[in-house]
This record gives sequence, C-alpha cells and structure tokens, in this order.
Amino acid sequence: MARSLFSEFWQFLRKRKAYWLIPMLLMLIIVGALIIFSQSSALSPFIYALF
Repeated sequence: MARSLFSEFWQFLRKRKAYWLIPMLLMLIIVGALIIFSQSSALSPFIYALF
C-alpha cells in the first residue's frame, strides 16, 4: 500500500516535472516528526532549543 502510494507520487512528479514539490514535502514530514516527538519524549528540551 505505502509503496504503491510513493511510486504513484513519484510517477506524478516525473510526468508533471514538479520536482519542486519534493523539498516542500520533506520539510512537512520533518516538521510533523518534530511536533510528534516534542509532545511525548525525553528529547523535548533539545528540540525546543532548536527554535
């Protein structure tokens, strides 16, 4: 399921030549991971120090 989703997304990017979406998607994933880890983790003080 997940592999087909990523392959379809990659095919969409190649066909439309929308490679500029890749950095935006990566940043959204990173920020989302930081939000999740900062809420319930012992790493919270270190993550807050980044901002």
